[in-house]
Amino acid sequence: MIRANEDRKSILIVVNDPKAWPLQIPGVEVIDARTYLTDAEYGQRRGVKVFNLCRSYRYQSTGYYVTLLASARGHRPLPSISTIQDMRTQSIVRFVSDDLDKLIQTSLARVQSDKFVLSIYFGRNFAKRYERLATHLFNLFQAPLLRAYFTRNGRWQLRRIGAIPVGEIPEPHRPFLLDVATRYFTGRGPNIPRRRRFKYDLAILTNSLDDTPPSDEKALNRFMKAAEHVSLRPEIISPDDFARIGEFDALFVRETTQVNHHTYRFARRGTAEGLVVIDDPESIVRCTNKVYLAELMSRQGISIPQTLVVHRDNIDQVEKILGFPCILKQPDSSFSRGVVKIKNVDELHAALSDWLQESDLVIAQEFISTPYDWRIGVMDRMPIYACKYFMARDHWQIYKTKTDGKSEAGKAETIPIELAPRQVVRTALRAANLIGDGLYGVDMKEVGGKSYLIEVNDNPSIDAGVEDSVLKDELYRRVMSSFLHRIDRLKAEAIYP
Repeated sequence: MIRANEDRKSILIVVNDPKAWPLQIPGVEVIDARTYLTDAEYGQRRGVKVFNLCRSYRYQSTGYYVTLLASARGHRPLPSISTIQDMRTQSIVRFVSDDLDKLIQTSLARVQSDKFVLSIYFGRNFAKRYERLATHLFNLFQAPLLRAYFTRNGRWQLRRIGAIPVGEIPEPHRPFLLDVATRYFTGRGPNIPRRRRFKYDLAILTNSLDDTPPSDEKALNRFMKAAEHVSLRPEIISPDDFARIGEFDALFVRETTQVNHHTYRFARRGTAEGLVVIDDPESIVRCTNKVYLAELMSRQGISIPQTLVVHRDNIDQVEKILGFPCILKQPDSSFSRGVVKIKNVDELHAALSDWLQESDLVIAQEFISTPYDWRIGVMDRMPIYACKYFMARDHWQIYKTKTDGKSEAGKAETIPIELAPRQVVRTALRAANLIGDGLYGVDMKEVGGKSYLIEVNDNPSIDAGVEDSVLKDELYRRVMSSFLHRIDRLKAEAIYP
């Protein structure tokens, strides 16, 4: 995206012949491939995004070298070398065809012939009915202009995918390409003025299908307002926007995270693209696995409930060491799901017979009963809020899953950090700092004046009227100010490494 204080030459479109490029996009420089490869001035630029629209990406062709040298110069090329290789690898194309089979069959069901060519312009297609398929293919093969070739022999299959030479863009498609390219580069239509100038661009990832989102709609709106207050231009994005990550300077994940999940892929891609990312991928890996947390915290001398890592050969040790009742946790459990209270040996074997098929290790912990858990919010290695999460009515957990599958939560009470027990806050900070310097929610229990770490959560809940009850809008501004300072620092490091 082009910002008011950004070098207008920070986005380059590289083509074989600039005369063949049919569009004029404000703030975007179009140059020929030979100049980009040989002119030393382009090699010295920093923070450049290179859109490689050469007619071929064949190995050792001019188009191939544009992307290769862009990577060597620290520029951000699209497509990347890995994408170029993926497009040439038939096994990957077949895998994508199988992976997207349902979408391919649905999208092409009305096509009468047995061959079909789909043109993809920056993730978009001229016909609305092919939009989802175009977006998914662009997410997987991120090149600005793509053609996907399909054939049908009973069922549709993707046969190959490649670049569209600039000179082969049909005349009727050019106004559409101008619109989508302009929106892609500037985040707005060709004739829509920007109402306010911002310093950086922030993507906030949410998902309407998330049953337990970490922030409700009111909180998201307050994050948006706080972002604008510190000169960040926020935009809500969805899981379908994977290919757009490179447009932004920062990514804020506000969706329940998992490792084997698109949230982790978004975080990895954002980090690789040089964005400030919260949650960063390392925090997601560390926080979402209870086995890792138990090992890390016990080795660092942080008090946790008595814990046993359970596998097929030590199941009989659970009763001997922990007794009943005890708690079983799946390694990647969240929001009280994948956490069960075990009352006897039969329940233990019933639960483990299923769980040990999915994971070779399971966590078992002593059961500690308290009316509430402490949640200490931590960011930039400092506490930012303190909450008491009370257990759900007639239940031993904060969340209670009802018969209809929906969750019911206990009440919450937020208090000023300085009024929370000092030992709880101190332990929470130690635990969070072992993970990183991002945004965390540390769950603690306090019994008899002693505090026990339950877990460290990446992507902690921040809902309107709950975690923000004390700081109000200041909580959101603190988070957004952290993004601003991190981006500033990252940009400065890029200039003065």
